[in-house]
Amino acid sequence: MYKRLIVSCEQASRACDRNQYGETSFLNKLKLRIHILTCKICFRYTKQNRLLTKALNKKTKTIKGCCYCMSLQEKKCLKKELEDLID
Repeated sequence: MYKRLIVSCEQASRACDRNQYGETSFLNKLKLRIHILTCKICFRYTKQNRLLTKALNKKTKTIKGCCYCMSLQEKKCLKKELEDLID
C-alpha cells in the first residue's frame, strides 16, 4: 500500500504545478505531501512555486481583461519582490 504513495521528484513537480491551479486529485495531493515530507528539494520547489503564483496573481488582478506586457521597470520590480519573498 505504501509503495503506491511513493512518487518520483518529476511526478511530484508535475503534481505541484497542477495543484497550484486546482487540477489535481485528492490522491495526487496526498502523494505530493508525502513526497515533500521526505524530499527537501521538492519542498523548496513547492514553496517557490507557491510564492511565484501568489506574486503573479497579485500583479495580474489589476490588469484582468486586457492584453498586457510588463515594462522593463515592472519586471525589475517583480524580480525584487520575488527576491524579498525568498529571503
